[in-house]
Parts: sequence; C-alpha cells; structure tokens
Amino acid sequence: MDGQVAFSGMSHIHHERMQRFLDAGIYLVTSEDMSAGRRTIEIIQAALAGGISLVQLREKHLSPQDFMKLAVEARKLTTDAGALLIINDNLEVAQSVGADGVHLGQADFPVREARLMTPDLIIGASTHSVQEAVKAQDDGASYVNIGPLFPTKTKKWDAKFLGMDGLKEISAVVKIPFTVMGGIKKRHIPELRAAGVRTVAVVTEITAADNPEQAARDLLSLFN
Repeated sequence: MDGQVAFSGMSHIHHERMQRFLDAGIYLVTSEDMSAGRRTIEIIQAALAGGISLVQLREKHLSPQDFMKLAVEARKLTTDAGALLIINDNLEVAQSVGADGVHLGQADFPVREARLMTPDLIIGASTHSVQEAVKAQDDGASYVNIGPLFPTKTKKWDAKFLGMDGLKEISAVVKIPFTVMGGIKKRHIPELRAAGVRTVAVVTEITAADNPEQAARDLLSLFN
C-alpha cells in the first residue's frame, strides 16, 4: 500500500496536511529522557535544520503546564520551518497550540470522538494488531502506527514485538496510511522501504545521536 487514499469525510485542511505527512518520510518522535542530556527543543531545532518535516511531541515525564509551554515553543519552531507538529496523547494541547495533529494510544482519548470534534486534525492511532488497526481506521484515524516492530527502550512492552511479519500482516489490511515505530535503526530502513513503508518513526536514532542534525540528514538521505 502506498498511502494514496481518498480522505473522504475529512476537511480540505486535513487533506492538505496529510499530503505533507505522506511526503515527510522520517517522523521524529521526541523524548528528552533519551536525548543525551539535551533539551527537547534543541533536538527539534537540530532535526528541523537537518530536513525533518514531521515531529511528534511526546514527553510523558513533563507536568501539564511544562508540556503546554514546550508545545507552544515547538509549534513556533515547526511553523517557521514549514513542518508538521503532532501532539502525543493530549487533544486539548493540540487544539490549544494550533498543532497539525494528535497521536492517540489505545488508552487515550477515543479516536472516533476525536475525529468528530476535530475534522481538520491529523489523528494518528497506535495499533499492535490487525483488529486494533481496522478499528482505528473505521473510527476515522488519519493514519495508524504499527508497532513496536523491534525491541525498544522507549516503550514498556511485555507482548511479542511485531517484527516484519506483523508489519506485513497489518499493513495488508489497512486502507489508510500507516507509520512504523519501535527500535528502528538506520540498518532497518532498506528492508522497511522494500516492504512498502512510506513513513518511519524514530526516537533515539535522532535524539541520542552525537549530531542530531546530521543524523536527521543521513536518515532522510537513506530513506529517499
């Protein structure tokens, strides 16, 4: 699947945002805890300088007030760079800062209600099985994230990692765009591209890199 689908029932703004989403290739997901002592805002600045055009703000350790403050800063940076900003978990923050989208986990705000409330927003959904992916699609998600594919320290996970077999099984049944995440390193990208993946989400490949700007540039070059 190449992700080129008709976004029926969505707004024109949503359609434009999704076209940019599909063109991004590499999807940076932030984590200050895994940024080698650097602030997330520094990582975002470096990644944007390296060509990243899709950023998810995911900082589970922050208080609501600090997360909002960071989201405002991230929105300014991404707007100035012409990049998309997705807020993890928090629909209210996404709306408040004028983000382009929100990413919702299985235990977060329901996708169906979020879609009814926000026809303009990109709404992503974390999915770990065919059943979860199909439900998210039916509920109005803009894209599903398939993962975690490989062992990762960014997510507590007691179940089986999906691997390439799980990716192929889930991606075969969804008709909306999908991203992949979970322990993805540079060495995985050729295989993921060969499997039809159009958008790869990474954390530590950029956040923990010695030079995040160059790491972003290298990932985009390899991906494209």
